Amino acid sequence: MGKTNLETVLQDTLQAGHKICVPYIMAGDGGLSILEERLQFLKDCGATAVELGIPFSDPVADGPTIQQAGIRALNEGASLSAILAQLSSFQHPAPLPIILMTYLNPILAMGVDCFAKKCSSSGVDGIIVPDLPLEEENLVSDSLADSNIALIRLVALTSPEERITMLADKSEGFLYAVTVNGTTGGRDAHANDVGVYLQQLKTQSTVPVLAGFGISSPARAQEFASYGDGVVIGSKIIELFQQQRLDDIRKLIALQ
Repeated sequence: MGKTNLETVLQDTLQAGHKICVPYIMAGDGGLSILEERLQFLKDCGATAVELGIPFSDPVADGPTIQQAGIRALNEGASLSAILAQLSSFQHPAPLPIILMTYLNPILAMGVDCFAKKCSSSGVDGIIVPDLPLEEENLVSDSLADSNIALIRLVALTSPEERITMLADKSEGFLYAVTVNGTTGGRDAHANDVGVYLQQLKTQSTVPVLAGFGISSPARAQEFASYGDGVVIGSKIIELFQQQRLDDIRKLIALQ
């Protein structure tokens, strides 16, 4: 696959002198009817793209905040099919690029080819599948090959050098640099060598490097963005929406 639409948007943002900020929200948290409004709000706050979580009953990579958001979404009737249908129902294309974060089981249950077609017709620009190992990603990547949808790879602090090279070589859209060992969720502290880790990834990746997991303050977002190309912010965004602290969301997303 050549350069995807998502990668073009992200690189245009960097060339304009801005860092990339990708907030995460759980689709269906608060009801699917507010999804378009929430996406527009995040765009107005300065988000470059949005990572849209698909609620799942066994979210192994998610901390308690995102797990609870997933439970609320499931109770609202959200599902992979319903979320893709909601995206398709927008009168205009989504206000900004959409990256779906889903686990492998919902994709297999829908059927991989059907999933790829529905994502493409719904305007999805990228997908993240945290429980899909590199060795088995052809389960999904073959169906996405002609879709212009980026399959985004995650790299961990503990990934050996050889694996980092493989992930960096295959990355589409951006390389998702996990900055903690464990699940998602706000943290007061990260390892001291995260900056070195992000800078090293930038020398290996041909796509932007975004740091994610545990970013819960504007200062930490700015710091990590300075080492790489930008950040992904999840649990804190969900908490602030729950508390209706919209001004704090604006401050967290504004990296400039």
